[in-house]
Amino acid sequence: MLDYSYKTILKMAIPLMASTFIQSVVLITDSSFLSRYDTIAFDAVGNGGLIYITLFMTLVGMSDGAQILMARRIGEKKENLLSRIFGSALLNNFLLSILLIVVITQVMPNVLKSYSLNQDVAQGQIDYLRIRSYGLFFAFISLTINAYFMAIGKTKYVLISALFIAFSNIILDYLLISGNQGFEAMGIEGAAIASTFADAIGATFLFFVFVMAKEQKAQHILKNLSISKESLIQLFKISSPIMLQGFVALSTWTVFFTWIEQIGTHELTVSQNIRSLYFLAFVPVWGFGATTKTYVSQYVGNKDYDSIKPILKRIQILSILFLFVFFHGAILYPETMISLVNPNQEFMADSVAILRFVSGSVIIYSLGSIYFHAINGTGNTRHNFYIELLAVIVYLIAAFLFIKVYQLEILWIWTVEYIYFITIGLLSYLYIHKYDWKKKEI
Repeated sequence: MLDYSYKTILKMAIPLMASTFIQSVVLITDSSFLSRYDTIAFDAVGNGGLIYITLFMTLVGMSDGAQILMARRIGEKKENLLSRIFGSALLNNFLLSILLIVVITQVMPNVLKSYSLNQDVAQGQIDYLRIRSYGLFFAFISLTINAYFMAIGKTKYVLISALFIAFSNIILDYLLISGNQGFEAMGIEGAAIASTFADAIGATFLFFVFVMAKEQKAQHILKNLSISKESLIQLFKISSPIMLQGFVALSTWTVFFTWIEQIGTHELTVSQNIRSLYFLAFVPVWGFGATTKTYVSQYVGNKDYDSIKPILKRIQILSILFLFVFFHGAILYPETMISLVNPNQEFMADSVAILRFVSGSVIIYSLGSIYFHAINGTGNTRHNFYIELLAVIVYLIAAFLFIKVYQLEILWIWTVEYIYFITIGLLSYLYIHKYDWKKKEI
């Protein structure tokens, strides 16, 4: 079981943060190539990417549930059950990935054409998602294996996989989007092909590492790989609220950007600039969030409840420190950061103002999200979903009022981020400090 010294927390969290940082670099690289290629392509891939990530989060939810369950069994000294949990997660993610590919390729085109104000942006999203959807097939392998490695605290493999994905994606972006080294300029389709092939490379690496890992061999994961009705039920009970929570959270952001697209192209492009850089702020938030789930689940499994409070406090301190490391440019040199994504001066002033404005909301989220992820770690994932749902309802009401009713300037529309992060942080804090979560059995 993991101890909760700062050194051990960082040993687990740093590879996860590095992995998220690399993914952020990939996103920024995609945006940088596309903004220089064509503004419509930039906006289309931005919105299409949000749809992809929204559906992708259902796979993440299943994997998070597997991570929590495996970490709990490790805390309970029941490593012999890991192979069943892993097998059940693999099957569920495979079936879910096939379903999502069908939805994206067969259903989404008509949906996008029906609600998009700019049909060029809509067609660009369709072209992107038609290819990008196949990345979900590789994702079901990667996410399931990542869940195992995070549950046992061996996060370095997650980092190395992210490096493979990042480097291959950047190289393929360079070759395929604008057309370099003799390749044809493919724009939107080039971005989709690059990301999908990069996912395939990352999944292949993880598969071979997992097969060869000494931990996997010692715990007989593949040797005793099986699927049981009990494991499927447990996994679904834990994972389904996380899946819904992730889907609801990201689909809300998709709705937000759709409403912005209906305001105008300028506002959409400015907001896509912010979206691309926003993920830098999520580097410590997501890295320490995944760390929190494993720690809380292991310590609850060991019935060491008194250690939970100091664990959360230490993770919060580290989260704030690393947030400054990754996102200080939003305040100190926002023009430089925006230029990395989109050098077009037409969008610079509004983008800089918004980036500085939203930086305070991310500080709030970095603290509150630790409580939010701690709830997942306790196994009370259904309550986590309720908190997310309430925060999303408040967010959507505010966004509707700001965009559709009061028609505020784009800067003030982004106030919704403060509303969302404060709501989710406050509710999560009250749950951890007021609710008796120690009795939850999974």
